Amino acid sequence: MRSWQERIESLTGECPVRITAHSGDAKALARRAVEAGFRRIVAAGGDGTVSQVANGLADSNATLGVLPMGSVNVFAMELGLPLHNLQRCWDIIEGTNVRLVDLPSANGKDFVQLGGVGLDAQVVKETSLAFKRSFGPLSYLISATHIAARQPPKLFIESEHTAVEEGSFVLIGNGRLYGGPFPFFKHAIIDDGLFDVVVFKRLGYLEIVKYLQDVVFSSDIKVPEIEYFQTRQLRITSEQDVPLELDGELAGNCPVDFRIRKRALRVLAPTP
Repeated sequence: MRSWQERIESLTGECPVRITAHSGDAKALARRAVEAGFRRIVAAGGDGTVSQVANGLADSNATLGVLPMGSVNVFAMELGLPLHNLQRCWDIIEGTNVRLVDLPSANGKDFVQLGGVGLDAQVVKETSLAFKRSFGPLSYLISATHIAARQPPKLFIESEHTAVEEGSFVLIGNGRLYGGPFPFFKHAIIDDGLFDVVVFKRLGYLEIVKYLQDVVFSSDIKVPEIEYFQTRQLRITSEQDVPLELDGELAGNCPVDFRIRKRALRVLAPTP
């Protein structure tokens, strides 16, 4: 079986390929590529890699291409890329269809698909890279079972039109999908200039896990313990050190200020 690097190079031909060694490398490499005058820059990996490259492209006219090769590729699913056909993905990258999508940020750090404060960020924090490589998406579920019995934090949420005095867990979506091909954010549109926010209020982690399943498989969110709203800006605070994750990568702790730039990221996508 060919290595992932050989697979990439067989697709890209003479295009220069750069390999990351550490967290943050993808952002730095993307920024250098922009400064060198490259107009199309491809992220080959999962959501974390794509997110880093998007950070490197911020405030430029460069266009992002995506080769979905990570353990989790939710942003690629959101775009409608064929996950199991890298040749077709490369054809799309070489094509002409550019989609403008929203570019959200948390405390100044850009992300492309999802932010989480509380449970899922704690899961990311406690799931090692080696564990992810061994078990893929299942690794997060295994870690979650160890965390579920703990007492959740108390979060305070403020937006333009909504205030929640006490929440246990908050998810912030740019697109509809969460954790895979699951339409969690029912009303989300990736280019409408709005976050979709789901707040789990005063719930234990075991209850949250149950409600996560209910939300995924229901057509709408109509549960008193869950609040769903859309906003252009959001602030989450806590008296505790509650972790933040962005696109599956740890990104600090509360307090967190979320902002969104409408249609600020150029992405090569399938033709509708």
